[in-house]
Amino acid sequence: MTKTKLETEVSKYMSYVLRHAPEAEGLTLDGEGWLSFDELEKALASKYDVSRADIIEIVENSPKKRFTLADNRIRANQGHSIDVDLALTPVEPPAALFRGTSLASWSSIAGEGLKKMQRHHVHLSADVETARIVAMRRKGEYVILRVDAARMFSEGHSFFVSDNGVWLTESVPVQFLSPDAGTP
Repeated sequence: MTKTKLETEVSKYMSYVLRHAPEAEGLTLDGEGWLSFDELEKALASKYDVSRADIIEIVENSPKKRFTLADNRIRANQGHSIDVDLALTPVEPPAALFRGTSLASWSSIAGEGLKKMQRHHVHLSADVETARIVAMRRKGEYVILRVDAARMFSEGHSFFVSDNGVWLTESVPVQFLSPDAGTP
């Protein structure tokens, strides 16, 4: 297995364990989603041919910055389906935020808005290009949605920003959404 493929596989498994199923490795996250880095290292080393330095490199060089490593603890920055409190402080968002999604999903979203589904929050991007990258991971045509975050905020909706710059909110009602003119 190439180094790049191994890094991708380990990163995906870390996301799985730290966001959705720590019990798959016999691990337990604290209330804010933190885990001892030593425990994660031991679990990963038993499954993959990786060292502590390899895991740190994966965390530090990940373009999506999915994890935070601090004081020999690690956690996923967002995207959890398990019960954790990331202890994020509400902040005022930029005037507009963006979400990339499949064109097939747009009709449902246009009727119901954006929902967090099994996650803790709806994930939004601060710029169109990041939303486009997210959308392109899905198969087929996509649409970039513009979220009127300033108006949402002024009407009492809370926003948070994770350590890796992903904007989070509980939901985006349909009246705050529009397809962005930058969509192909």
